[in-house]
Amino acid sequence: MAERSRRGHDPRVRIGLTLLAVITAAALFAPVLSPVHPDAQRDVALTRFLAPLTSDAHGVFHPLGTDRLGRDVWARLVYGARISLLVGALAMAVSLIIGIAIGAAAAGGPPGLSALLLGATDFGLGLPRVVLLLLLASLWPPSAVLVVVVLGLTGWMPIARLVYAEIRAQLARPYVEGALALGSGQLRVLLRHALPNAMAPVLALATLGVGNAITLEAGLSFLGLGVQPPASSWGSMIASGRDTVVNAPWVGLAPGIALVLVVVGCTLVADGVRER
Repeated sequence: MAERSRRGHDPRVRIGLTLLAVITAAALFAPVLSPVHPDAQRDVALTRFLAPLTSDAHGVFHPLGTDRLGRDVWARLVYGARISLLVGALAMAVSLIIGIAIGAAAAGGPPGLSALLLGATDFGLGLPRVVLLLLLASLWPPSAVLVVVVLGLTGWMPIARLVYAEIRAQLARPYVEGALALGSGQLRVLLRHALPNAMAPVLALATLGVGNAITLEAGLSFLGLGVQPPASSWGSMIASGRDTVVNAPWVGLAPGIALVLVVVGCTLVADGVRER
């Protein structure tokens, strides 16, 4: 009982959830936390590259300074969190739906279907994801929807493999034989018993995958293949600050730190969920 209580209060999970909750709350309440519009520009010559914790000539306070166009970095950070978090979550949702469907079908289907689905999964795992992402993203005009679709279609393979292995392990347990002996059909046993009991490690992988998807979205935006201006994401903010590392490091440092915190939060939560 003490061991169960200790695991239920894993400090890594608490820290990870706190980080994610704070960043998510900042994204949801962006208009309250930053009354300045993220694209607002006034007197660029007077407001560009203001240092953090300073006010401009109009009396507007900039907690994280301004960029080359005089735009408030804090405003762009919290509004950009909306896009980055939403893209990461939706991309992971697409990967989950495809991965669970293919993994469950391969685990409970006939041998021929299982071999076909597992072969397609292994083929996808063998492809370098970054190269595939760049190839797919370069074929169509960049947009947030395209990033979600591309990330989702290239991230389901590890989930499918894990779902397949977990369901096969569940189907070998005695309770499955008991359910079949009581008259339950194979499909019912698969969907009502084996699949739910196999979801714990899948959820841990999905949590970790959200951070990975946000990082990949930032990389695509950094290369100009992701979210396009005037919308701001953390990747595009980092790209806009790469030429100002010496004279205005806060422009790229702020979104970089936010990106690291999200990935750390997802990693801590995933580790805690996997151990429980």
